[in-house]
Amino acid sequence: MENLSLRPPQYQKNTNIKFSALRKTVFDKVKMLEKSKRFEIKLKAFLFPLLYFSVYALLLSYGNTPGVFYLSYFLLGIFLVLNFLNLVHDAVHEVIFTSAKWMNKIYVYFFDLLGANSYIWKIRHLQLHHAYPNIMNWDSDFEQSPMVRVFPHAEARKMHAYQHIYLPFMYPFYLFNWLVIRDFKDFFSDHAIVRKIVKIPKKEFVKLFLFKGFFFFYLLLLPKMVLGVRWGSILLGFCLMILTASLLSLLVLLSPHANIHSDFPQADESGQMPYNWFEHQLKCTNDVSNDNFFVRFFMGSFNYHIAHHLFPNVHHVYYPEITKSIKDFALANNLPYRQQTLWQSLKGHYDLLKQNAVHENIFEETM
Repeated sequence: MENLSLRPPQYQKNTNIKFSALRKTVFDKVKMLEKSKRFEIKLKAFLFPLLYFSVYALLLSYGNTPGVFYLSYFLLGIFLVLNFLNLVHDAVHEVIFTSAKWMNKIYVYFFDLLGANSYIWKIRHLQLHHAYPNIMNWDSDFEQSPMVRVFPHAEARKMHAYQHIYLPFMYPFYLFNWLVIRDFKDFFSDHAIVRKIVKIPKKEFVKLFLFKGFFFFYLLLLPKMVLGVRWGSILLGFCLMILTASLLSLLVLLSPHANIHSDFPQADESGQMPYNWFEHQLKCTNDVSNDNFFVRFFMGSFNYHIAHHLFPNVHHVYYPEITKSIKDFALANNLPYRQQTLWQSLKGHYDLLKQNAVHENIFEETM
């Protein structure tokens, strides 16, 4: 008998919505803007790695001064996230370099230098999160520990009654969990979602340990050897870097999908989803309305997340312009388009945790 838990969900195919018309409008707009946007794309590809390595050089050169030492680790945490948003993310989608595609693969490896495993994340991001956003047991971005209940139809545990209280205190350790726990679980646990769709080659296990070792070497051991500071200071600086990167990255990761206003649809017994692919993306994703130069340039236009899910093969510098076409199309076809402030989105995440909490009825009789 076929194991339905291993069969990918299927979207509805019958639809009167002409997504091809929107696709043509968007690609025509991208083509028209390409010449003016190409400089910004190249600038980012050069600037953000330079900023990261410059701060690291500052740490090794002047880190004997406590202020410079801790400022350097703080800035490394910020630039870790900015490099992910502006380079690694687009490189995985192969949209930084359009003529020399192989250059995108080089930039993907930059993620390994930042501590995460690029091989497993690329599979998680492209084949699971983008393909099945907000679908339990298929969206790897919501691969849950027993301590959190994001999906309203997930198994309920007594501890979840307090998840909206204890989880915010765990979020500063988000990146630490990713770097030293989640990557290894994906490689070694048979229950990891990613294992449904891939058999990991042996060479990737070797690369996993080599890059992880190098990450901790250049951020912990090498500064200790060069600066001669105490191990306590090294570990405190590293924790400052991870905490800073965790909080900044969660502003981006929590706002588009994991809030009370998003749908978390399920497949029926035959594996069919209730919506077509296009409508599913709109119901499970929202934009963030806080828009300014800093967000667009430094934060990789993360607030235009619907455009990214509908057109992942388009670079993020085009998102502000093509989002207007998406909004007009959604309005003309009576489709949902949600845009919230960052505060509303984060509050929506808290409300989701609180809604999915399980409150034990103390007056309930037990047998």
